[in-house]
Amino acid sequence: MSQLLTLETPDNARPVRLRTERGIFAALEVAPDEHAPPAGTTALLVPGFMGSKEDFLPLLSHLSEGGVRVLAVDNRGQYETGSASPKPAYSRDDLASDLVAIAKQVNAGPVHLVGHSYGGLLARAAVLATQGDPTLWASVTFMNFGPASVSTWQQERLQTLLSVVDSMPLADMWPFVRNEEAYTPPDVESFMEQRWLSNSPQQLAAAAKQMLNETDETSRLARLSIPKSVISGTPDETWAPEGVEQMARELGARFIRIEGGGHSPNVHRPTETASALLDFWLSCREEAAA
Repeated sequence: MSQLLTLETPDNARPVRLRTERGIFAALEVAPDEHAPPAGTTALLVPGFMGSKEDFLPLLSHLSEGGVRVLAVDNRGQYETGSASPKPAYSRDDLASDLVAIAKQVNAGPVHLVGHSYGGLLARAAVLATQGDPTLWASVTFMNFGPASVSTWQQERLQTLLSVVDSMPLADMWPFVRNEEAYTPPDVESFMEQRWLSNSPQQLAAAAKQMLNETDETSRLARLSIPKSVISGTPDETWAPEGVEQMARELGARFIRIEGGGHSPNVHRPTETASALLDFWLSCREEAAA
């Protein structure tokens, strides 16, 4: 689970409901800072397993100050999005199709797609399904996401979750899921519990199976001309950092290692993470204009 440290939200952030051809999705939208030179850039941020749009709160002000419009979303089955549509389905391809629909609904030209952890799995699937369509995607960034299934340690945790998720209420699972290794402010702890209880058990099970069974799609993605970057916070026990770096080399992607970022550099090293994203997006604009 993502470890949030604060719920502080920028003044220019507003909750929105994105109505798409695939359903309604909860998001936080942040406009470019009025004092920043306009970058003409929109970023779509996709959270990981058991996460939500709030995982990106520490990044939002930094990106806004860089002149970027930001949309951070809850995936189908997560927190305030819920089922999104009357007949929800939670396969990898379904959730990837959701991202495509959201990108189309944004109606701002191609967006810079950022996927954190399991969100990276979905971002990769969306880019592959659309063959890196340049009318949809200006670039793709994978943050603490590896080429295939998760580490052995995480596989054991996911197997444990799968063994109980169909029979145990989420409220009863919370004491075993919550992070007890670090101090969490009471308001953040309360939020994380409420977020956990808002998850769809069906989505949790589907995502766990996907992370256990995901295959390496690096070679397919490498053939697409979409600009790519990889951010690796360390240390990380979900995907081995050395495997993440090897994936970046095979993709021909810009690689940024963020020491001390852990599995969530967006939370633990937000300034460095935002700087890496802004630098990459600027290089994409400069290359496109050349």
